[in-house]
Amino acid sequence: MRLFLSPPHMSGKELEYIQEAFENNYIAPVGPFLERFEKSVAKFVQAPAALALCSGTAGLHLSLRLLGIGPKDKVAVSDFTFIASLSPILYQGATPILIGCDESWQMDPNALEEALQKERPKAVILTHIYGQSADVKSIKELCERYGVHLIEDAAESLGTTFDGQYTGTFGILGVYSFNGNKLLTTGGGGVLVGPKELIERARSLATQAREPGVEWYEHKTYGYNYRLSNIAAAIGVAQMEVIEERIAKKRQIFAWYQELLSEKASFMPELPKSFGTRWLSTALFEADPLRILRELKKEKIESRPLWKPMHMQPLCKDFTYFGQKKEEELFAKGLCLPSGTAMNKEDVQMVCEVIGRCLG
Repeated sequence: MRLFLSPPHMSGKELEYIQEAFENNYIAPVGPFLERFEKSVAKFVQAPAALALCSGTAGLHLSLRLLGIGPKDKVAVSDFTFIASLSPILYQGATPILIGCDESWQMDPNALEEALQKERPKAVILTHIYGQSADVKSIKELCERYGVHLIEDAAESLGTTFDGQYTGTFGILGVYSFNGNKLLTTGGGGVLVGPKELIERARSLATQAREPGVEWYEHKTYGYNYRLSNIAAAIGVAQMEVIEERIAKKRQIFAWYQELLSEKASFMPELPKSFGTRWLSTALFEADPLRILRELKKEKIESRPLWKPMHMQPLCKDFTYFGQKKEEELFAKGLCLPSGTAMNKEDVQMVCEVIGRCLG
């Protein structure tokens, strides 16, 4: 492949930190880099506390567990998203309520309010997609009005702000992903942020819920093997050192696409008062996007359709949906374009030339 969609981009310090961890024999999950990584994320997003985990999905699962979500409960969740936003609801035996998007491509507050009135969910999982912010303040106000917990799935939006506040810090708990294709990576991982008391409870559940202060293994409840390793955290520490550079480059790549495709495509909007990372540059075309995808693939350029809405997934056919199904048009017309932060303008021009040939 000549151009991948969003490959890892190392800062140059990763190997140095990994070597340091090896020299000190901190290979096991717990170690100094784990604490450094958690503190660096918490400091950057201005959260009270952070917990490094093996995935963002694990963070959502722990959030639901901490909030007492279980069978017979309902959880409202963004419809235009990746399956990992919804799966943890099923892990807990709860029922997802699907909420469609508005013109922002994000959860529609009006559809959410209708669901809150009619379905009375116990929690809302709001996904901020493609590095852009949803109207999180309006959604938070609705959750407070109806007495519902707000969990932010900010897996795709680390570094994004709304009205000067980082996504992931508006709800009671927030989750970031450090998967291999995200803005920053630990190879695979996630970080849960929130109040110190909840994060410490999550830390216990993520380490098999072993009771502290006892010489033997004592368990009053069950937990999970969800912690991130010290080695992976060493990569994360190095990545966090260049987060501002990575955000600036993502936004520059998007600006190049806008400049070169302005007459051929429309793009995901950025809400007033928000500042997105543009994790992935996304565009809508009047031509068949799969035809464009296949032509790009011939040139060894990776692209991807926009998320297939949850209500269109066989798994979700029986779940209640609220909204106008705007996301169906987005799925039918949209593509994610190569957005790796090592790209230069010539790379973007090459992608746009292939797209131009497809569009005539």
